[in-house]
Amino acid sequence: MSVSVENAIAPSPVTSVVPGEDVLAAPMAEVDACIRRNLTSDVVLVNQIADYIIGGGGKRLRPKIHLLAAGACGYQGDKHIELAAIIEFIHTATLLHDDVVDESEQRRGRGTANSVWGNAAAVLVGDFLYSRSFQMMVHVDSMRVMEILSETTNTIAEGEVMQLMQMGNPETDERRYLQVIQSKTATLFEAATQLGGVLADVDLEVEMALARYGRHLGTAFQLADDLLDYDGDSAQLGKNVGDDLAEGKPTLPLIHAMAVGNKTQRAIVTDAITNGGLQQLDPVISAIQDTKSLDYTRSRAEEEAANARFALTALPDSRYRNALESLATFAVRRDR
Repeated sequence: MSVSVENAIAPSPVTSVVPGEDVLAAPMAEVDACIRRNLTSDVVLVNQIADYIIGGGGKRLRPKIHLLAAGACGYQGDKHIELAAIIEFIHTATLLHDDVVDESEQRRGRGTANSVWGNAAAVLVGDFLYSRSFQMMVHVDSMRVMEILSETTNTIAEGEVMQLMQMGNPETDERRYLQVIQSKTATLFEAATQLGGVLADVDLEVEMALARYGRHLGTAFQLADDLLDYDGDSAQLGKNVGDDLAEGKPTLPLIHAMAVGNKTQRAIVTDAITNGGLQQLDPVISAIQDTKSLDYTRSRAEEEAANARFALTALPDSRYRNALESLATFAVRRDR
């Protein structure tokens, strides 16, 4: 079911403070300790790179929504701590591989692992984090958890390949692009929230509502990233504005500009996607602005956030559910 933007909660001011920190301080401290315990390896380079990436900041959004989902379902055990760490390991592995594929040199305001240690080391440490996460899943001792996370990691890999196939392709339409980001990004959000319900052994209806929340939240989060690539500050974002364009990624602002723009605007954006680079950054940004493609992308992100909030109506009222609702707004109103 879709929810119109008009029915969404009024957006909060732009912020970088993740909602729910008050209820998450203690469990996130446990998650961080679990991450540190499971990062250890006899191979020094593995320790160096893993510690560099995990310790490099970031919002830890995926483990946080898992903890909040478990809390919203009344879970009383401690397996959510280890699952939150597993989810962060999987996410970090995807970042390592992503940066190699994209030839990125900066993330969160500092050099990527591949720019510091080289592509081979970054890929192999990403593999280490994947394999360590599956070792930890065995300890959780749940076939349902294994089923969901193994399916999730496979879907993420498929999403990465789909994105690679669309690089430099100006024929990518909105439907295909949404398929890419739902596979590559939203699926881990979906697993994170769904697993909160799995641990608490909730009814299937509630479990699926949590999965929908995560899927819509992850889609909103990625669409907001698309927006920030052309409407953000590089110092805040920790990357260069226009990075997606430099890599030839046909993200939603570009796709919309080509769909509604005039012949000249379409030609400018098509050439920029096909050839990559930033030589035409200024005319591309002008085309995006003139076609109101940033406004369109923002409205699509707000719609996904509204759908995420609607999914939470299946849950009883609690401070955890309230935090999840606020996170949906944060996803599209953050400043980085």
